[in-house]
Amino acid sequence: MPSALSRRSSCRPLCSSRYGGQRQGDLLRLPWNDYDGTYIRMRQSKGRGRKGRRRLTIPVGSPLKAALDAALREKRSAVTILVNSFGRPWTADGFRASWDRAFRKTSLKDLHFHDLRGTAVTRLALSNCSVPEIASITGHSMKTVQEILDAHAHYLGGRVELAESAIKKLSEVYG
Repeated sequence: MPSALSRRSSCRPLCSSRYGGQRQGDLLRLPWNDYDGTYIRMRQSKGRGRKGRRRLTIPVGSPLKAALDAALREKRSAVTILVNSFGRPWTADGFRASWDRAFRKTSLKDLHFHDLRGTAVTRLALSNCSVPEIASITGHSMKTVQEILDAHAHYLGGRVELAESAIKKLSEVYG
């Protein structure tokens, strides 16, 4: 794996996407002052005009918090959380090239960084999160979250824990 993606702090791009489902561009531009030790407060870049872009407050889970806090303890001069092997903010092309080089060394086939957004939605659903809860983390509309879940239904079907959760909720409401 290239040094830029194999360093201990390099799990930040993967963790950030895996636990927050954010776009590559938003993660590459994410400044340290958007992280307060508990939350990442950000405005997504995609949307219609300034008002169309969603503001998100994302609670930081344990794996991502550990990576971010470790990076804070390191000497850093970059304004952005994600940096390349030279300690400078990633360019989109530089990150994409490094991701592609690192990915080719894995056994996975045809995975793009953007696919991690859909994976985050699916993993949140498998964690019994509701569509509104998922949308509040990823910034998708509820309609888009549902479309992603419909497209990835094969990951959700046959999951005993989801069926048990559904029956438990049904029993709580109707006895």
